[in-house]
Amino acid sequence: MTKRWTWWVPAGVVLVGVVVLYQVALRQVRVGIEQALGPRASVASIGLGWSGVVVSGLRVRAERPAWPAEDELRADRVVVVPELTSVFADAWRIRSVTVDGAYVSVLRRRDGSLAVVPGLVRPAAKPAAGTGPAVRFGRIALRGATVEFFDASVRRPAHRMRFTGLEATLDDLALPALDQRMDVRLRAVFEGPKRQGTVAIDGWVTPAARDADLTARFDGVDLIALEPYLLRVHEAGVRRGTLDLSLHAKVARNQLHAPGVVTLADLELGTGGGLLGTFAGVPRQAVVASLDRDGRIDLKFLLEGRLDDPKFSLNEALSLRIAAGLAESLGVSVGGVVQGVGGVLKGLFGR
Repeated sequence: MTKRWTWWVPAGVVLVGVVVLYQVALRQVRVGIEQALGPRASVASIGLGWSGVVVSGLRVRAERPAWPAEDELRADRVVVVPELTSVFADAWRIRSVTVDGAYVSVLRRRDGSLAVVPGLVRPAAKPAAGTGPAVRFGRIALRGATVEFFDASVRRPAHRMRFTGLEATLDDLALPALDQRMDVRLRAVFEGPKRQGTVAIDGWVTPAARDADLTARFDGVDLIALEPYLLRVHEAGVRRGTLDLSLHAKVARNQLHAPGVVTLADLELGTGGGLLGTFAGVPRQAVVASLDRDGRIDLKFLLEGRLDDPKFSLNEALSLRIAAGLAESLGVSVGGVVQGVGGVLKGLFGR
């Protein structure tokens, strides 16, 4: 009996110590979450459990009318699981963050910059360097999320695209430095006016260094939802059609190299513009004739340029290269496409 008590007493003390330590660590994480929430954020509750810190009913309201949606972020439930000992160190390590039932609105401004949940950042409070711990996340997972992407760089008011059923994981996120390689995996449904497509993204990115290696695939996307990226202001538009796109993008030292393939199918163009009308910069009649032959158009394109070059516009580069590839696939004179865009396409084709 004495030997048994000799073993159980220290074991019990250790167990109680671990429980107390874990609860203290969770309270530290809870305090950190509360401090991180910006002035427009609110939560229904923040609780402590054996699974970690549970945040219910998270909402970050948007600053209207500058923001195109009512909310920047909503989430039914967020579970934060910390690494036990790191909470008392200079750098926190969060084992996982799991977000269920989230809604996120993302804005691409007119200058091309991205804004994601700015309400969680307090511009008026700029802490001195070294205040507040660095945080390293092992995994951030989104389950059943909805993302609305507003792009003000292609249209005013901002063009809206909606992704639903989004499942995504982000591994190894280091804040605030963002200087570590992060693995990315994303699957979602692309909602179009007439049909649904799918989106898949895999790869890695290092935001601080602006290095990346990503593969993206869009299948069966409603072409109407992508009109601003293909058409010019005076072009008639698309009545129906689908787009498949595969892209392998590499960025190293701000240099982008991204070959891709686009397939347009079941395409019906608007009647505006008459015989002289165009689609993606190519004579409309040539596009229609090509579709009459096999009902689809396949073309390759290449995006290249320095991301830190103020003259490099990703939207413009994409539209020009797709127009050039479409022209070649239809046998249309490249000279006709080059007209109006001059040196950009001449440099691309070496003419």
